[in-house]
Amino acid sequence: MDISVLRPGELSAADRAAWTALQSKAHLQGAPGLANPFLSPEFTLAVGRCRPGVRIAVVRERGEPAAFFPFQRTAAGVGRAVGLGVSDAQGLVHRPGFTWDTQELLRACGLAVWEFDHLVEGQGPFERGAVGGFPSPVMDVDQGYETYLAKLRSRSPKFTRTTLAKERRLARTASEVRYVHDERDPAALDTLMGWKSAQYRRTGRSDRFAHEWIARLVRQLFHTRSEPFAGILSVLYADGQPVAAHFGLRTERVLACWFPAYDPACAKFSPGLILHLRMAEAAAADGIAYLDLGRGRKEYKDSLKTRELTVSEGWVARRHPVAAVHRVRRAPVRALRNAVVTRPELFGPADRLLKKVGKIRSDATVTVKPTKT
Repeated sequence: MDISVLRPGELSAADRAAWTALQSKAHLQGAPGLANPFLSPEFTLAVGRCRPGVRIAVVRERGEPAAFFPFQRTAAGVGRAVGLGVSDAQGLVHRPGFTWDTQELLRACGLAVWEFDHLVEGQGPFERGAVGGFPSPVMDVDQGYETYLAKLRSRSPKFTRTTLAKERRLARTASEVRYVHDERDPAALDTLMGWKSAQYRRTGRSDRFAHEWIARLVRQLFHTRSEPFAGILSVLYADGQPVAAHFGLRTERVLACWFPAYDPACAKFSPGLILHLRMAEAAAADGIAYLDLGRGRKEYKDSLKTRELTVSEGWVARRHPVAAVHRVRRAPVRALRNAVVTRPELFGPADRLLKKVGKIRSDATVTVKPTKT
């Protein structure tokens, strides 16, 4: 393999166009997972502006790009998928039939180990290092919204009936209900991020937006537009005020769902569920094939999905002391987390405990007005 390792700013316009072309044809060549926006050059370049150590390995055959492998690395040679922790699709974007030698690739990239947690299907050489596979639910809208809704009614009749009834109830309560699929007002994004931060704290989870680089990444992607990539902010308004919002990424055929949230004051209307149905309708009209809801146990995902993809986590490594130490450190943590997440008898109590902690944390942040002296 002829492998060049580039910094994000060194990627040529021709190579970027070749990368995008590989993604646009992926569904015709038996690798639809490669069309995910988290595997787009735009996502890698945006992460590169927010995080150190981002690199892109360009593999050429007969002088032409055959594959693109984005990754992050430390000075010690520990490699991770680009945006590990926030990226919902990872892997090597490649031509049909292309295969690679993992050891040769890691050596060329200066990596002792490469870790992933959302490896897409069809990554044979990397899949040998997977330690587990996990469902990633999707909403298929390639045959139109009405077909999707008919499938939803058949699969989850009570859920569909209840959600549509709540939408009608919201419409009767508010003088105007309006959905904007591609909202360009940054203030709406700030509202969403505020809701999401509060949700993280309320449920005892780590607030992702407390990490400056994640907040900066989202704002950059909000302003990113290319053909066919875009950051999409979708908002449901009632009486001119946002009641639910979602920020995700899209390519020509995939809308990757990323950060959904809603106003807790409107919870009785289930505005988040209404929003997802409106997103599905608009995505179908835009020619999107499916909405990828992402890995993770959520009741609303089970209700909205039509099928599931599989993403894997694990690592591939060379025989190297750094790789051995990394595995010793990371393997127990991942094993414990996955044991809790995948077993209902453990997940339920853990989730309830986190919410109790979140309530205590939220109560402790009540603002106290200073007294006058």
